[in-house]
Amino acid sequence: MTVQPETPVAEESRRAVQPLPARVWGGLRHFGRRSPLSAFWGCVALLIVAMAVAAPVIAPYPPLKSDFRSMQKAPYEEHLFGTDQIGRDTLSRVIHGSRTSLIVAFAAVLLGTTLGSFWGLACGFLGGRFDIVSQRIIEFLQSFPDLILAMAIAMALGSGTGTVIIAIAITRIPFGGRVIRSVVLSLKEMSFVEAARSLGASNMRIMLFHILPQCVAPYLILATTHLGVAIIIEASLGFLGVGIPPPAPTWGNMLADALNAGIVPPWWLVLFPGVAITITVLAFNLFGDGIRDVLDPRLRGAV
Repeated sequence: MTVQPETPVAEESRRAVQPLPARVWGGLRHFGRRSPLSAFWGCVALLIVAMAVAAPVIAPYPPLKSDFRSMQKAPYEEHLFGTDQIGRDTLSRVIHGSRTSLIVAFAAVLLGTTLGSFWGLACGFLGGRFDIVSQRIIEFLQSFPDLILAMAIAMALGSGTGTVIIAIAITRIPFGGRVIRSVVLSLKEMSFVEAARSLGASNMRIMLFHILPQCVAPYLILATTHLGVAIIIEASLGFLGVGIPPPAPTWGNMLADALNAGIVPPWWLVLFPGVAITITVLAFNLFGDGIRDVLDPRLRGAV
């Protein structure tokens, strides 16, 4: 006797009655089967986050400790990534730099994308003059390149971790606002919104309880894809000298310090921070693409 495969509706119904750990594990397996490349880069991103969390434990040396007997040494057994011009271990500074860069990126994306999403929600639902004025402000912010806008804000507010987070967050607001606004414009004309309005629901209740939950998937896609951009902007600000000031290790100011080591900087001082930035940005960007492919209904039938 042949066994008929489960229909999508039956499969969804079977998953709904499973306990939460089983549903989470099943969702991860489905994501891995559907997009193995994105799942691989998601694991890489998870390892980078784990490295940042456990930086004080896994780093072989304190990031600010100087060994004046091993100044600007190429990689060898005692210092696998070499040392900088004052004898600090490059591997330890790369590991600790991941913590600083990821904290700034996560905080900036969470703040900027969230504010932009709520702004876009209000613009799309309320419309009228508020929407027109808001779109002109968003267009003004988008007229500046992200790095130039973040650098101008950082220079105006002064150096520091909080300043860098605010500067990067402001560059993320327009993108969240435009995307969520477009989603809300299509949702507010649907029948379930009209039904809620006919039952006497207020505009605030409709926005928060009927439209906002439908914006979670686009929000997650925006957040994951913006992480890579935020890391690049943070590293660029540190390289230009308007980011988090030394001696706190970040990948950007490590590259800036390499330029101070001589006309031709030692290769290991440029290679390892640059590879760390490249792998991290690539991991978060490809992981975000995989999340988009899974959550976007228009792409669920794609190979």
